Amino acid sequence: MRRSRVAYVVRSWPRLSQTFVLNEVLALERLGCHLSIFALTRSGEDLVQPQLAEVRAPVTYLEDEPDDDGLAATIGPAPLRYLRAWVTVHGRRGIGAGYATATPAACLDMAARLARSIRAAEASGEAFDHLHAHFAHDPALVALFAHRLTGLPYSFTAHARDLYGVPPRALVARSRAATAIVTCCQPNADYLHETLPARVRTRIKLIHHGVDLSAFAPAVASAGRTPLIVSVGRLVEKKGFADLLSACARLHLRGERFRCVIYGDGPLRAELEAQRNELGLAGVVDFGGTCRQDEVATALRSGDIFALTPCVAADGDRDGVPNVLAEAMASGLPVVTTSVGGIEDLVRDGTNGLLARPHDVEAITALIGGLLRDHGRREQMGAAARRTVEDHFDQQTAAGQLADMFASVGR
Repeated sequence: MRRSRVAYVVRSWPRLSQTFVLNEVLALERLGCHLSIFALTRSGEDLVQPQLAEVRAPVTYLEDEPDDDGLAATIGPAPLRYLRAWVTVHGRRGIGAGYATATPAACLDMAARLARSIRAAEASGEAFDHLHAHFAHDPALVALFAHRLTGLPYSFTAHARDLYGVPPRALVARSRAATAIVTCCQPNADYLHETLPARVRTRIKLIHHGVDLSAFAPAVASAGRTPLIVSVGRLVEKKGFADLLSACARLHLRGERFRCVIYGDGPLRAELEAQRNELGLAGVVDFGGTCRQDEVATALRSGDIFALTPCVAADGDRDGVPNVLAEAMASGLPVVTTSVGGIEDLVRDGTNGLLARPHDVEAITALIGGLLRDHGRREQMGAAARRTVEDHFDQQTAAGQLADMFASVGR
């Protein structure tokens, strides 16, 4: 099957905390897809993933594209299409409601710049077959407008805050013209089925995140050393690190022998460090800061247990399937986590990991404590975790499903 030429729209590039987007791009390129990345903005981050150097796709930052070509160049050869898009922005209330970092008018402006690039590629004989936006908020709105300006078919991927933070009416508007709405877990797919009109539901595609199995390999753990609990994630409310710290405090008071390192950064770091100190966990729990994917892989290989205790944040933000859970399982670690979002798509309680209810600190404490005291069970669960990822969460398999979807709806 001929692989497509895809205009791949993201919010910002590159984002250290969105390694799964970078890995998806690399996997699609390995399958022969010809991608051009269109980022609404630059990430502004100094630290980048090392595999960024492997990306062949050209990157265009729409915020940097010149906007001095005049109205005719912006509208292009289809003024009626531009007029209809303009009416959508200014006449349809709620089109840009909910979670967003740009106004609908700004999204239309970036879509017009994207449309110019699409027309230029077509004029040079390198026409795109498809538009795909990664995330349902601003990227999907830009892709929708670019679709209306160019006629190019488009799809989008919805994950977590970008899905639940967009009101149903706006989500329906972004979905009606899409050839596919991709999501990463069954609860998200169920939500889309409940929210979207019947004629759109057939376009919902469940494609789990994939893991590069070669990058995450199990290590041989020592039964005699002090067990190490590893956690990774942005230091934000939905990751539930306050609950993990509370569980560590209970374990420490009960005399359990362990260390814990939490990798990542975010707006709650100072608050969480203060909580750590108030709980008497200085010297027991460390914060490892931001790290690249290769550093995460090294950290996981050094661990004995992976713990992440997500919840639904006060503003409704939640995870789908945190990719780091699959990475930990690919590393042969037993995981202790919570039954929120799509985590149960990945973790089978008692088989390849252990599940507690969100915010159930006593249960989280008991689950981690049981694994701390049972090296054999840790090994057994870790082996089952690796098999799960090999069988159901392989990155190339996921990318193949996406590439086939692009090819099936191309021009």
